[in-house]
Amino acid sequence: MAAPVSSAALSYAILRRQPSPICSFSATFLLPLSSATLDQSRRVSLSSVWPSQLRSRRRSLSSLPAMASEKALGSKGKQGLMVFDTEEELSASLAKYTAELSEKFIRERGAFTVVVSGGSLIKSLRKLTESPYLETIDWAKWHTFWVDERVVPKDHEDSNYKLAFDGFLSKVPIPPDQVCAINDALSAPGAAEDYETALKHLVNIGVVVKSASGYPRFDLMLLGMGPDGHIASLFPNHPLLNVTDKWVTFIKDSPKPPPERITFTLPVINSSSYVAMVVAGAGKAGVVGKALGNEKTADLLPVEMISLEDGELTWFADNAAVSMLPDKPSL
Repeated sequence: MAAPVSSAALSYAILRRQPSPICSFSATFLLPLSSATLDQSRRVSLSSVWPSQLRSRRRSLSSLPAMASEKALGSKGKQGLMVFDTEEELSASLAKYTAELSEKFIRERGAFTVVVSGGSLIKSLRKLTESPYLETIDWAKWHTFWVDERVVPKDHEDSNYKLAFDGFLSKVPIPPDQVCAINDALSAPGAAEDYETALKHLVNIGVVVKSASGYPRFDLMLLGMGPDGHIASLFPNHPLLNVTDKWVTFIKDSPKPPPERITFTLPVINSSSYVAMVVAGAGKAGVVGKALGNEKTADLLPVEMISLEDGELTWFADNAAVSMLPDKPSL
């Protein structure tokens, strides 16, 4: 007798045969949102959307267990840091932050566009799959994307889709046709072009907003960072860091396996309304110290190149991740 097929394996199989409708331009997809719904002028500061319980704990970086502050990054957005004693506290606060932004954008324009990465980030989203968020978030209005993806089958152990499905997507009721996974039947160049075409379609029908500079402007990017300072599949000193004429590009020589991937370009990341950079563990401490310390060098790491056009970047970190910050009060 054949072994029973798991729901996850069945989902992977279905998606391999028929890519998500959001990426194949289903005629039954959402109607365009009205211009009033898409009003971008009603922006609020991070402190006004931050849950009240966390706002009351926003104090200098010398204060633990939770500490936060903001600084202006020239004329380009703001940067804040939240530090927690444990990863458990970090995950709980990340869930509150995400839920507040979900409510804000759904109220303002009827949709919430969320970009996720792979790695340990998905584990940090686990609180969203529990009460009260599972019942109170309007999941039907979520549209989910990946900042990068490995060009492998969706049921492959290296797939960011599989990681997100197992740890998050299979546990929340986001409509499947609002989950934009890559077409893994294509080559890396073909998958990148296909994904960018899908994004352009969503911009055209009003689901994704376009920034002033012409790139897609996602409501929230939930990102992790590698121990080498890479974000998405943008690695230190790699030519892809300089790509500005594409929304989505590809890499065939990734320093980290698997070698073939697609990735959002840096201008797309920098066009976001909000970015949460989630880092935990001593293995990230050296890079965090370089990225957030006052001493800057010419050889910027990819994570240091995040400079939002008109948005807010918040670091969510545990004590171990900031243990090498030489000047904590400076942020």
